[in-house]
Amino acid sequence: MQFEHIETERMHLRKVTPEVYTYVFETYDADALQYFFGHSSSEEVKKEGERFRNGLTTFNKTFLLFHLLEKNTGRNIGSCGFHTWYTDHARAELFYMLTDESLRKKGLMRETIAEVIRYGFEVMQLNRIEAFISPENVPSLQLVKGCNFRQEGHLRQHYFKNNVHEDSLVFGLLRDEYLSAKK
Repeated sequence: MQFEHIETERMHLRKVTPEVYTYVFETYDADALQYFFGHSSSEEVKKEGERFRNGLTTFNKTFLLFHLLEKNTGRNIGSCGFHTWYTDHARAELFYMLTDESLRKKGLMRETIAEVIRYGFEVMQLNRIEAFISPENVPSLQLVKGCNFRQEGHLRQHYFKNNVHEDSLVFGLLRDEYLSAKK
């Protein structure tokens, strides 16, 4: 299978869709899956497989993500994309993560998100991109604000993480705002 890539200055962004998941889980062995997803353990691969088997899409909701591959090594260092894409509403929720903490605060995610947002509006034809961020996650708050997202609300006890119900701040970026900022 040929994987679609887009490039940033320092990375190849490998496009991953439900079809790619099907292909890799049907053809790759455990070691190849671990390398492909950039996981550090077989337990992480097992969890990825459970998510895949339990269904990643519905009739009107799917995902599109990109693996962040270092240009010089090809190593998977994280992912960024849209994990909740409501196809019939032309809106999606942005997510991003770096798996190697030593790579944080180097501008890699800002570089990636700019390209993923462009892809969302120009290729996927989204009208709205959303982000839900913990009020405690200062780096993520700065990141989305730097990408022209506007805070729209505060959801109390919105996510359950590490056995705690956490609040989320709601951010949105509309196609019109994105296009105006590009001028």
